[in-house]
Amino acid sequence: MRIRFSGRTLTFVALSALLVFSAHVLLGKDEPKPRPLPPEDFRLLSPQTYDYVLNQPDSCRPRSPFLVLMVPVAPEQRRFRDAIRRTWGAAGERTLTRFYMGAPEGGLDGSAQLELERESRQHGDVIQMTFVDSYRNLTIKTLMMMNWLSVHCPDASFAMKVDSDIFVNVPYLLRRLQRSPTLAFITGSVISDGTPRRDPGSKWHLSEDEYPEDSFPPYVSGAGYVFSLDLARHISSASRFVRMIPMEDVYVGLCLRVLGVQPVYSRTFLPPRNLFEIRKLHYDRCTFARRIIVNGFGPAELLRVWPDFSQGHADCSWI
Repeated sequence: MRIRFSGRTLTFVALSALLVFSAHVLLGKDEPKPRPLPPEDFRLLSPQTYDYVLNQPDSCRPRSPFLVLMVPVAPEQRRFRDAIRRTWGAAGERTLTRFYMGAPEGGLDGSAQLELERESRQHGDVIQMTFVDSYRNLTIKTLMMMNWLSVHCPDASFAMKVDSDIFVNVPYLLRRLQRSPTLAFITGSVISDGTPRRDPGSKWHLSEDEYPEDSFPPYVSGAGYVFSLDLARHISSASRFVRMIPMEDVYVGLCLRVLGVQPVYSRTFLPPRNLFEIRKLHYDRCTFARRIIVNGFGPAELLRVWPDFSQGHADCSWI
């Protein structure tokens, strides 16, 4: 009997072989085993260190969503949350959107916290913990988000970490995820040539004490990335072996290296196109219909373009 393979099947077989080879290289016998962090170093990233101020523990009951959209956001960014609620945050019946944050820098007793608690009662989509919400604590926020997903939404298929100033094409994302692996899968805009910046004046400064290596492993840009839900638990576990650095997307890449998981670049080849566009693009309906995310959208601009996109993007599906 002759077995015929389609082009898609051959591509899948080739990609599978490549992934197996990559995992073999990553997990080869000569690769040193990571050592657990000392308790005093892991304490910063341990979910036992922080308490919930606001939580939505029943978000994924009684029916788990296919995709959970997790938006790390500062407590004072109410306008961003409201814009997302009125646009892509409510764009799919199979999706769930939650906003994740720490405590305001002014503390939990101020007016900002009172307003946030009123907002939470109104919308029921705010999750807050007691770590201080700051740029330097983004890695803590990301690890607490992963823990929340693994504890409260373990039966979802996928999750997306996406910043609050991003345009998200939810319908296109859902279509692509129908054909994506549901285990050990993470995709976005992969950065494979990253190096630490040693300039103390840089926003992304890392000292040699914080990170002694000369390069980063491949990682996905923190503007937005999608992962199979099993990785939330695995990344949380891997954090026990990876010392904290304040660059959350690089930190996730370091955890992926411990796990032997290679991030997948989300792009097309004909024509060549990055589907997770981390640049700012001028709005064009059909250009955006061919992207999963586009960077750099404030609340006013997102609200302005969304009606045109949501009503007309299907007309671009043939492109």
